[in-house]
Amino acid sequence: MAKIAITDYFDTPSAEEREILGDLVSVGPGPDTEVLLVWHDKIDASYVKDLPKLRGVQRYGVGFDNLDVDYLKSKGITCCNNPDYGVDEVSDTAMAFIMTISRGVFRYDAIARKLTDTWQENILPQIKRANQTKVGVIGAGRIGTSVLLKCQALGFQTVFFDPYKESGHEKVVRAKRVHSLDELLAEADIVSIHCPLSKATSGMVNQDFISAMKDGAALVNTARGGLVADLEVLHDNLKSGKLSFVYLDVIPQEPPADNMLIEAWRAQPDWLQGRLIINPHTSYFSQSSILDLRRGAASNALRLFNGEKPLNVL
Repeated sequence: MAKIAITDYFDTPSAEEREILGDLVSVGPGPDTEVLLVWHDKIDASYVKDLPKLRGVQRYGVGFDNLDVDYLKSKGITCCNNPDYGVDEVSDTAMAFIMTISRGVFRYDAIARKLTDTWQENILPQIKRANQTKVGVIGAGRIGTSVLLKCQALGFQTVFFDPYKESGHEKVVRAKRVHSLDELLAEADIVSIHCPLSKATSGMVNQDFISAMKDGAALVNTARGGLVADLEVLHDNLKSGKLSFVYLDVIPQEPPADNMLIEAWRAQPDWLQGRLIINPHTSYFSQSSILDLRRGAASNALRLFNGEKPLNVL
């Protein structure tokens, strides 16, 4: 039986995991398992009841909403995530979304497909220069901070909201800091979300959230799908023009269930073309990041197994 067990997603330990963990690691937990390596599986009381020797749970990724951290901690089980592996990949995806929104690239492509008699006069009148466009970042951790710095390098104005970030972070990143979500939503032309999914943030993007945004503002989410309460709210506000663009790497249910937004996204009516982009939760991936993910998780799992001080304890 595996001392360190991969719970799901991967069919076999990688060469990187074998190099770090040797024969300690295999797929599938058993009664001798002491550390879990977790992708999607929900790790709660029912999962661990038959794992009497379990001492640690290591997430492969950044999010940990599939771990019942409070329960696991109450049983003396240490929980860790893996927040470092995909900072550039996720922030670069957010930047690609932000730049595409800023210049109207996909919307122009949709418009141009139907043009026969006119051409360059078919402009989007709301387009502004980067230095006149304010990007608002919710959550200034590793990825959010990376987005702030990359936006600044391209000349965007930047503002962020993060009630958990230490005082003075605004000076480090040279961005404006606001102390309420409504302040940020009232200022930002493009809102980019980079906070974890928790009891406090679950469903925070709702009608009240969107109503507090500027008319014609855009929304980017590369964080967690569960931050959005209802995809139909996004549909209604895109159709009314309250939201100019919505670009998502994550959605509440993956793969998506049918609803008004998903049906419109698949059908691509004229009013929506180029304004809604949905990627299949892939912003984390590059050839390098997936190796870093498996190395980082394996290295920390070994710390947990050896009784050493682990990194990124939740």
